[in-house]
Amino acid sequence: MCGRYAATLPPEMMAELFGLLNAIDFPPRYNITPTQPIAVIWEQGGRRTIQLVRWGFVPTWVKDPREFTLLINARAETMADKPSFRNAVRNSRCIVPASGYYEWMKGPDGKKQPYYITMADDSPMIFAGLYSQWAGPEGEEVDTACIVTVEPNLEISSVYDRMPAILQGETIELWLNTRDIDAKAATQLALPLPEGSLKYHPVSKAIGSARAEGPELIRPIDPSAADVQPKPKKVAGGGGQMDLF
Repeated sequence: MCGRYAATLPPEMMAELFGLLNAIDFPPRYNITPTQPIAVIWEQGGRRTIQLVRWGFVPTWVKDPREFTLLINARAETMADKPSFRNAVRNSRCIVPASGYYEWMKGPDGKKQPYYITMADDSPMIFAGLYSQWAGPEGEEVDTACIVTVEPNLEISSVYDRMPAILQGETIELWLNTRDIDAKAATQLALPLPEGSLKYHPVSKAIGSARAEGPELIRPIDPSAADVQPKPKKVAGGGGQMDLF
């Protein structure tokens, strides 16, 4: 599951990287949490724009978003079949630019240690996402999104049993192209990255507070001070999300 991430790319860099028609004033964030605004990119009619939406997907058929379960992630393996996500997989795919994300590794004694995970070459992370544009009976509108997750590759399996679906190169273009790429083909784009693509280091437990913010949150701590140390392992399947996801 992906429940915390950082996004520090300058707006002008995102506009250039993704060929955006617009830019938004989104300051560097080091501790983005569910229900907060997140910057996502989608393509409509060949026009690619960046938008601020709420992190927590609300399907268009929901009557009252306040009474609906918070969906922050969608499992790549089942998203095309789940009522909550299947329409978005066909028509409303987006990408979520990030600098890195956090995951908590649980030790044998139950203690948890947060790790900050980034690309091995320090390039931007591009999460596969789904978005929804919900409209209420009184004309109210809520734009929301979630992050697609997959089984971990070998290196991340030592930290957690799910990871975001991270897109690279041509897969970014294909994921955003809902005109020509159908749901089945899109699902096949959401795969774990090859081993060696990512790196991680332990960080302060201050990240556990939704009110914590600032670059100190991503700084490495002394590995000897970490409560839990990763041990690579193979994961056969399963994950930390409910069936609904």
